[in-house]
Amino acid sequence: MIWEELTRQLQSLSENNLLRQRKTLESVCSTQAVIDGRTVLAFCSNDYLGLASHPALADAVCASARQWGTGSGGSHVVSGHMGPHDALEKALAGFVGADRALFYSTGYMANVGIVPTLVGRGDAVFADRLNHASLIDAVQLSRAEHRRYAHNDMEQLEKMLAASDAKRKLILTDAVFSMDGDLAPLKALIGLAERYDAWLVVDDAHGFGVLGREGRGSLDHAGLSFSPRLVYVGTLGKAAGVSGAFVAGSETVIEWLMQRSRSYIFTTATSPVMASAILASLELIRNGDDRRCHLQALIDRLQRGLDGSKWKLLPSFTAIQPVVVGENDAVLNVSAELAKRNIWVPAIRPPTVPKGSARLRISLSAAHTHEQVAQLVDALREMA
Repeated sequence: MIWEELTRQLQSLSENNLLRQRKTLESVCSTQAVIDGRTVLAFCSNDYLGLASHPALADAVCASARQWGTGSGGSHVVSGHMGPHDALEKALAGFVGADRALFYSTGYMANVGIVPTLVGRGDAVFADRLNHASLIDAVQLSRAEHRRYAHNDMEQLEKMLAASDAKRKLILTDAVFSMDGDLAPLKALIGLAERYDAWLVVDDAHGFGVLGREGRGSLDHAGLSFSPRLVYVGTLGKAAGVSGAFVAGSETVIEWLMQRSRSYIFTTATSPVMASAILASLELIRNGDDRRCHLQALIDRLQRGLDGSKWKLLPSFTAIQPVVVGENDAVLNVSAELAKRNIWVPAIRPPTVPKGSARLRISLSAAHTHEQVAQLVDALREMA
């Protein structure tokens, strides 16, 4: 029967320790999570500034629902583009220093909407090997040639660009890599984009709100301003604590995306209450230097605490602090041992990361305390 193949494949995933299992939270997104009635210390959320349950955002949602209702009723290009959406796009563009911004339902939809709108058959995309799955899928949807360069290897990328006779070229990268926590060399990338007349699309899912002046993101952190060939993606479900994403760039490129991006045109606009919540979050981000300083202090506390132990953190100064363990069964065992101590750190396995590099992905938040980080360090050291 047709479904028997699925049963066999699911069994194979289970036998290879690759079967994903969900946990149902019985509490708000916070450093303390309640699962099956048990409270655990969580180091797994992308809520980097601790805003996901901030009262100001809840107040904004309630006020917006009373004024605007809960649904948009249509796509942005038909009848669903409402006052909060418009205000949010203008605020986001101004915050990151772009001409204009476009609000998408999710970061995934933004990425799969951008790349196929800018390139297609006969064109070429040059992508970092550690790019997020949404960026990989975006290239496949575009039907452009997919050329992958070794992680952050600018010499290899330049050779590929120089050898390409594609009509249009696009360089595609994460700004902060979600499983390693390191940064793309953005200055070098924009230099290559200029030299070889290519688009540069930067997904700043894990940098927006955390890096740069006032949390303006990885471009600001790198000292870069917008150019006509630069397309910037910021995710709003991580440091911003809500959901959705935006694309920022020149007036021309944003207008083209609004006219032709299928994942923007052919979907119902996000609820106006989400746009209102993000507007409130943007003010907290802008005035959140204390949160960012505290987060950086926690990162330093974790790194110093594990220094000299068997647990080797990958080089990262961001909130993503990965500990590579190796094989799937080994990382699952470590995660399970932490769970026995009421500490939740997820085990990340292939295909999310390369085979043999399964890891603990420790995510820190400005909502964590020094004592909570010390609790994690002590637990890991006890297990060494």
